Amino acid sequence: METVYTETLQRAVPEVIPVRYCLYARKSTERDEKQALSIDSQVKEMLQIAERDGLDVIDVRREAHSAKASGQRPVYNEIIKDLREGRFNGVLVWHPDRLSRNAGDLGSLVDLMDQKALVEIRTYGQRFSNSPSEKFLLMILCSQAKLDNDNKSVNVKRGLRMRCEMGLWPAPAPTGYLNENRADRRGHVILDTERAPVIRQMFEKVAYEKWTGRKVYHWLKFELNFRTPHGNKNLTLSNVHKIIDTPFYYGQFEYPSKSGNWYAGKHEPIITRELFEAAKAQIKRDRIIRSETKEFAFTKLLTCGLCNSGVSAEEKFKPIKKTGLTARYIYYGCSRSKDRDCHGGYIREEELIKQFEVIIDKIDLDEIGIREKLAAEVGRFRKFQNVAFGFKGSIDIKEIDIRNYAKYVLREAPNFEKRELLSCLKSRILLNQKKISLEK
Repeated sequence: METVYTETLQRAVPEVIPVRYCLYARKSTERDEKQALSIDSQVKEMLQIAERDGLDVIDVRREAHSAKASGQRPVYNEIIKDLREGRFNGVLVWHPDRLSRNAGDLGSLVDLMDQKALVEIRTYGQRFSNSPSEKFLLMILCSQAKLDNDNKSVNVKRGLRMRCEMGLWPAPAPTGYLNENRADRRGHVILDTERAPVIRQMFEKVAYEKWTGRKVYHWLKFELNFRTPHGNKNLTLSNVHKIIDTPFYYGQFEYPSKSGNWYAGKHEPIITRELFEAAKAQIKRDRIIRSETKEFAFTKLLTCGLCNSGVSAEEKFKPIKKTGLTARYIYYGCSRSKDRDCHGGYIREEELIKQFEVIIDKIDLDEIGIREKLAAEVGRFRKFQNVAFGFKGSIDIKEIDIRNYAKYVLREAPNFEKRELLSCLKSRILLNQKKISLEK
């Protein structure tokens, strides 16, 4: 009897990998996505799908950030990190464009799929796993989102350029003007009847009366209480300089800034070009004079104890009749940047140094790091002795009077060393009625 042998063919059963999902909800801050579902709505809809299909959602992440730039979303970057570390291996999201609108972030997702760290991406109406066709569809959908972004950017720039060529201002109106609120008048600006005359006076005072920017700032703040239409705030000193530097006020503008693209505006000028050039030249001369002013030892370290303004210094020269020589004096006093009527008083630098010496006698020098500074100075001096004179001796830092060394720095050292020493103080140094003190 013939024996028949049979072989049983066993088919390989694919291993089922349990998928643990992270739900990611994102809402961009861009205008073109204002109609997208809110973050809470996305979470609610996707949790319902997870409950319906029995999906294991172990984490929910929310983010309000644009996906146009690669690697700029903190929460998304954390998800990529957790996928690599195996905390979860699936992502639940409303739409693929919530994950990526750029090639860099899209590439990281596909790489994770290739490495089998990302098993599945589930959206409201689709699922993407590690198969060529599904990965290809994922890349198409995300690339389409990037194409939409790029096209919108091109269209917006074209529209802005056309508006500029028509003489219309494509941004919030500068101080002295107001934007038209009508939809058919977009880009048109009108004179702010309350503030335009003040802007004209600013240019006139700088050009004809040789006012500095700071004097204009004080005039606006303390005499006129001049405020912006939006935010109701006083102009800062930098705002004043920016206005004097803005050609928009005589009828021309550059857009974008520093692009070299100049346009003739349709708006009504507040000043003439001649007045603008005169004011700008005066401000430039003022800046040159200020840039050439001398650096004083303590100006950046002191604060007015009355109004909290900074402290400025002024150099004075007085002739000495008996000798025919000229004496030089430096006075410190409140800059009055925050209170024009502050009466903090002035103090000579010599008196200021004497008061600093009194403070040095009272404070714990170890707290301001002077001992470490002295150790470095002694080490440098010792090295010089060894090289220049073959001196092999040593200097014990304990034998040196540290307080006298600090006083010597205040009296004789260059300005940068004086500032370096006093900057070690942990408390602010206040100047009030010619007396200095440390803020408690």
